[in-house]
Parts: sequence; structure tokens; C-alpha cells
Amino acid sequence: MPDSPPLENLEKIVGVKFRNKKLLTQSMTHRSAVRGGDEKSSYERMEFLGDAVLELAVTEFLYVTSGKPEGELTNLRSALVQGEHLAAVAKEIQLGDYLILSRGEDASGGREKESTLADALEALVGAIYLDQGFDAATMFIDTFILSKLRELIAKGKVRDAKSVFQEEAQEHTGTTPNYKVVDAVGPDHDKTFTVAVCIDDEEIAVGKGHSKQKGEQEAAEKALKKKGWGKK
Repeated sequence: MPDSPPLENLEKIVGVKFRNKKLLTQSMTHRSAVRGGDEKSSYERMEFLGDAVLELAVTEFLYVTSGKPEGELTNLRSALVQGEHLAAVAKEIQLGDYLILSRGEDASGGREKESTLADALEALVGAIYLDQGFDAATMFIDTFILSKLRELIAKGKVRDAKSVFQEEAQEHTGTTPNYKVVDAVGPDHDKTFTVAVCIDDEEIAVGKGHSKQKGEQEAAEKALKKKGWGKK
């Protein structure tokens, strides 16, 4: 496997010194680097936990700091936790450099894949939570993720991708897009859903996530990019 910079460097970047270094190592370990693709040794289960911690921290922050109605809070939360934003944060802290990948995955551009970077960032949140608790995880989330809220609002990225794609599809085609689960793998407590978004019978894009909703959001994000929509 290709060598990555020492993880101590990553600790300095994120401002967290891990008590249990194995948690940090696991949060950076891609399935491809594990013999037999053992999910328990890769970041996939940790990502599942980090996703939940991130959503709770973001929800609490928005509830406490904003008096906006539920619908607007939902859109703000979606903008903060969507894959594109998380991948951008991951790139900012150079997370891709620290990923532990197989040679094949590395050669295929694994360090730059948005879905991989977003997943690894969520896994890092999960690792911080396991190592030092919710307050430490929240501090990381506040510093690197919540701090970008004003920037997201300024760029017009507050509306969630599903809503934007639906509006654009209706405007351009007069049709409401539909979503279908095309695959679901893994145990009941940790399934990965593959979801396709279609307009009429045409499949536009496919997304993945640890819930149907996350799969739908990723599919909608990819569909918007593919169509070149939502750039108003």
C-alpha cells in the first residue's frame, strides 16, 4: 500500500490529539486497504457513527442559534452535511493525503473522490467522538464544518439537492423525478443503499449512502452536475 504522511500531522491540522491512535488509523482506512474488504477494520462503520454525530451537532447548532421555521432549518442542515460540502472541507484539511488505500484505489484517483473524502470526514468525526466524546466532536464540527454556513448561504447552496433537482426537472421537462433503490448491501444496522434518480424512464444518476435519504441526496447532487442545472 502507498505510504501516507504520519497521522500525527493530521492531528495537528485538526487540533485533536488522540488517546487511542487506532481509532484515528481506522477512520482513515479505506475498505480497499483491508484484507478481504473487512468492513470492521475500515472506516465504514465509523462513518455510520460519525454521520449520526454530525447530524445531531448540526441540528442542535441550528436549533439554538436560528429562529427559522422547520423547513428552512432542514435546508440549512442539508447544505451543511451534503457530500459536496463535506468533501470540500476534507480537501481543505488535506484529508486525502492521509487516507490508507490500496495501490489500485490510489492509482485510480481515490484520494480525490468526493464520496470517499466525505465518508472519511464523517469517519473522522466518529473517531473523535469515540476517543473524546461529543463535546470534542462538536468542537471539530464547529471549527471546520459549521463555520462555512455563511459561505454556503452566499453561494446559494442552502437548498437541498433533491429540492433543487425537482424544481429544475419540472421546469425543463415538466416531470417530477423519481427515486428507486437499486441495491442494498450489508447488515440491517449498517446497510449501504444505492439509489437511482430517474426522469420518466431515463436514469440520470446514481448515489450511495447509509440511508435511502443520503443515497437520494447524492444521486440528486450528481444529477444536477450532469445536467448543468441549479446554477442560478
